Amino acid sequence: MEFHFAGLGTLINVAAIIVGGLVGLFGGKFLSTNIQRTLQDACALVVIFLGADGALKNSDAMLFIANLLGGRLIGVENILENSNAMLFIASLIGGGLIGAIIDIEGKFERLGIWLRNRSGNDGDAKFLDAFVTASLTVCIGAMAVIGAINDRLLHDPTILIAKSALDLIIILVMTASLGKGCIFSCVSVGIFQGAITLLAGFIEPLMTDVALANLSAVGSVLIFGVGVNLLLPEKKISVANLLPALIIACLWR
Repeated sequence: MEFHFAGLGTLINVAAIIVGGLVGLFGGKFLSTNIQRTLQDACALVVIFLGADGALKNSDAMLFIANLLGGRLIGVENILENSNAMLFIASLIGGGLIGAIIDIEGKFERLGIWLRNRSGNDGDAKFLDAFVTASLTVCIGAMAVIGAINDRLLHDPTILIAKSALDLIIILVMTASLGKGCIFSCVSVGIFQGAITLLAGFIEPLMTDVALANLSAVGSVLIFGVGVNLLLPEKKISVANLLPALIIACLWR
């Protein structure tokens, strides 16, 4: 791509989310409650599939998810015998502890409340959940991290452009079923990927093949958790508080 500036990929990603969200918002007005509920279930399954698909590329992540599904598919002792079991234990438990102390989920919610108030959507009861769920869905994953680094250091926004296409479709469906709060996930993407773009020079040396594999594996588990929250909202997993697990995963050796 001849025309390029640092952050171009993120701007395209933000624009794609806004476009997808607006199409879903106006299209969703013509959908019945039953159709919206079905779309929400479909969206949950898509997000779960994305997490499972990433996990399938990493046998350790797949074993961990299988254990999360009830412990009947695979024994805990088999998980612990796996060479990378400690990666998931340290990342998710350690990351969750850090996230809970920092209260990342609370900060996400406060940002969502601020956006809801500033955008004149005080009466939208679903705004907050829609914003947090959509933000986690489009921010978690190796594509966001590597895409932002490549955008800055290699002047190549290709990964983020591909991610933008995926996010457009996901946010379209989410907005149609969850509401306009999903559109504002563009703010989260802009902040998250923008920060990585700015810090790319410092982050890039840490992104070894092992770090990328760990990031993908742990990220897949978190994305799976987002899908479970969509499908079973009464059993909500605090995925936002688990985000530091991604940092621990990248540093794990």
